[in-house]
Formats: sequence, C-alpha cells, structure tokens
Amino acid sequence: MSGRHTGQQHGHTVEGTDPQLYVAVHEPATDAGLRPVLLLHGFSSSSKLNWEDTGWVSALLDAGRRVITVDLPGHGRSGAPEDMDSYSPSRIRADLLQAAFDAGARPLHDGDPASGLDVVGYSLGSRLAWEFAATQPELVHRLVLGGPNDSDPLAAFDLRAAQDYLADGTPISDESTAQLLKMALLLPSNNIFALLSLVEAIKAEPYDPAEAVPHVPMLLVVGDKDERAKTLPKLAELARGAGSMAEQLVLPGRNHTNAITSRAFKQAAISFLGV
Repeated sequence: MSGRHTGQQHGHTVEGTDPQLYVAVHEPATDAGLRPVLLLHGFSSSSKLNWEDTGWVSALLDAGRRVITVDLPGHGRSGAPEDMDSYSPSRIRADLLQAAFDAGARPLHDGDPASGLDVVGYSLGSRLAWEFAATQPELVHRLVLGGPNDSDPLAAFDLRAAQDYLADGTPISDESTAQLLKMALLLPSNNIFALLSLVEAIKAEPYDPAEAVPHVPMLLVVGDKDERAKTLPKLAELARGAGSMAEQLVLPGRNHTNAITSRAFKQAAISFLGV
C-alpha cells in the first residue's frame, strides 16, 4: 500500500456519548489536490475487509486521494456501545460528519477542488451514504453506491428468531435472516449483540430513498447476479427527478458478495470521483 496510514483510533463525542468509532486516515504519497474520500462498509463487514483487503484503499492512494475509513459501531475495530441510540442511522450519520471534519474535510467551495468530500458506500454503507449526501449537500461532492437497494434488507430481519437461535440453537425459518446471522457470526471481530442492536435501530428508522434524494452526481454499481440490480433504474430515476446526474454500471458475472473486489468497479469509481 502506498502512502501513509495513520490508523489511529479517535473517539468522537456527539450529543454527549462516545461511540468509540475506529477512524483511519490514509495519506497518499503524492496528493492529487482533490477532496478526501470517505469509505463506508457493509453490514457485518469492516473497513479492512471491504476496503483494505480488496485493494480499494491502495487504488485510491495511487490515484493521489486522501482516504477516510470508519468501522461502524460493533464492527471491526470500533467499540460496541451499550446505548441503542449509537446504532441509529441518524446518529451514525452525525458521527460520520464529525469524523470527516476531524479528518480535515471542509465544506464545498467553488473553484477549490480540495474542498468537500466524496463518499463511497457498499450495501448498508450505500444506504448510509445516500442519506448522508442528502442531508449534507454543503459537504458531499460526488457519490458512489455499490450494491444499493431501494429498501433496507435489514428491515425484514427477524430479531426474535435470531435471539432464539443464539440462546438455544432454535432453527431460523426465514432464509434471509439465517444467512445474515451466519455471515455476522463468521467474523470474530464482530460483536453479534451490537449488530443485533444495529438491526433493531435500523428497524426504528425505515429507509425510503425517495424521502430525501442527494442533489449530487452519483455512480450506481451492482453485479448482474445480484438481485439488487433491478433496483438501479429506480434509484437513478429518483436522482434524475431531483436534478442529479446518475450513471449506472452493471458488473458481468458478479454478485453481492464479490462485486466489491471488481477491478472495473474500482477504476470506474476512481475515474468518476476524479473531477
């Protein structure tokens, strides 16, 4: 990996509570003079798994971009707060804003290509990125959404069934819930009870992308084997209806799990954000 990775952990106090988010700032060896890029990972993943191990951070550094990565609460190297509020999407967005400003991001200013912030999200990170861009128009310059959806799959997660399974091994009848829980349990770095708190908090704040549409250019990316591919036209239509430019990229032979590793995805994102 080129560039310098500070890797320090920052505690961000928002509304009086420290969510113990792990934030890493990656510095390029040669700065392209463009705004930083914030990377948001998916459910039960981490910045290391989604962005470092797949080559995203290295590719962005090679392009001269400063990179900010954040592990969501209960994921990766972040803490697992006991208060439910720390897991709500609105609270996470507030913490991301604080993390971005602490890492040196500043509001957009005409004629200054280093001002503002570009955001790349994958899966759950795409939901957070969509809402973040919609609520922070003075900061977000461009948006890349990988594996996005027009609804949040976690909203249908059967919390009671998951809790019963963890308590005594009771089989889970809902296939989606069983798959998501299995995925979450595979990673030792995940705090499974914190992840269930995140699911509960997400259920309390339903996702409707039509309620607030980002007024920024966006690139929507999905694998053609991902069932979410059918939602791309709807999201693009929402963006265009709000006066935003929306490009779509469908990756041949890729599914929701491996689209993130696509070189074509990385190259398209870096090119899209390089203005």
